[in-house]
Amino acid sequence: MTMKLASRLAAATLAVAGMTAPALAEVDFSGKTIEWVIPFSETGGSAKWANFFAPLLSEQLPGNPTVVVKFMPGAGSTKGANWFQEQEHEDGTLLFGTSGSTQFPYLLNDPRVRYEYKDWIPVMATGTGGVAYINAEDGAKFDGSANNLKDIDFIFGSQGATGLDLVPLLAWQMLGMKVEPVFGIKGRGDGRLMFERGEATIDYQTSSGYLGGAADLVAAGTAVPMMTWGALDENGVIVRDPTFPDMPSFKEVCEATEGCETEGTAWDAWKAFFISGYPSQKIAFLPAGTPQDMVDAYVAAFEAVRTDPGFKELAKNEVGDYPMFVGAGAANAAEQATTVSEEARAHVVDWLKSAYGVTLE
Repeated sequence: MTMKLASRLAAATLAVAGMTAPALAEVDFSGKTIEWVIPFSETGGSAKWANFFAPLLSEQLPGNPTVVVKFMPGAGSTKGANWFQEQEHEDGTLLFGTSGSTQFPYLLNDPRVRYEYKDWIPVMATGTGGVAYINAEDGAKFDGSANNLKDIDFIFGSQGATGLDLVPLLAWQMLGMKVEPVFGIKGRGDGRLMFERGEATIDYQTSSGYLGGAADLVAAGTAVPMMTWGALDENGVIVRDPTFPDMPSFKEVCEATEGCETEGTAWDAWKAFFISGYPSQKIAFLPAGTPQDMVDAYVAAFEAVRTDPGFKELAKNEVGDYPMFVGAGAANAAEQATTVSEEARAHVVDWLKSAYGVTLE
């Protein structure tokens, strides 16, 4: 554990343990507006995530400020993250949300990255899942394996191979599928719109995005769910996603598909980036330099959201059935999301170069 992480964990623990009424009473956001900046478009899963939590946060922060979600898409979310890196604390009214598409370029040493996660202060984190789906015609050939899909030329709307789309792109290649990405979209919601218009024939959404839009395509018969990426149990084993228990996980589909292996270098690399990108996927940060009393106020507010009796059922229906972390838990989640082994990183860097001509070193 780094010294900076240790200090972050200690501060976050104090934020939970030391939430006394007099201390929190000193922070008052009455009449203020909190800007929660999301580095993606307003159509994707991160947008739904922030829009879900924003009014709940407003209810619990001292003074009940207005929490407004703003969007800053571009460069696979690195544009917004680079901007946030330059922001300095002023009055506690700036919050920033990241996703796997922000974490992955950081992990891969993408030259566009000018941000440092360890400088930021995590106050809340949640896990998520993801669902891959295909058009109805090709979906009729899906039998729980990818064996009947290998001769089909699929089109996929992608934000970029170094972001969260890395997980499905690598998974589909491991299954032996021919998926041609069209790079350049600004959010996963834009990928869903390409699919709806028939410009793409395969797509995936994070759980919130799937529940908020793609599930309607399945209900209408224009899309067929293929698999989820799965979830981790307490022993670190990939199991079915609890939000979609009737769908097979990628591990199950891989095991049923000729030539796909759930052990070895490729599997280990995929699993490492899956863990980084999903179980601790979405994280809310305050800027560097935010005073401890304001950090405490945010941690207390998110803790109040998490422990509200009706929260779990509400979250399950809106963003999925996944754990929520605050304080020290959020710091641990941020560390997990921004750490992979050198072996996994090297494998993915080589794959990106050979598959898409993406050179990061």
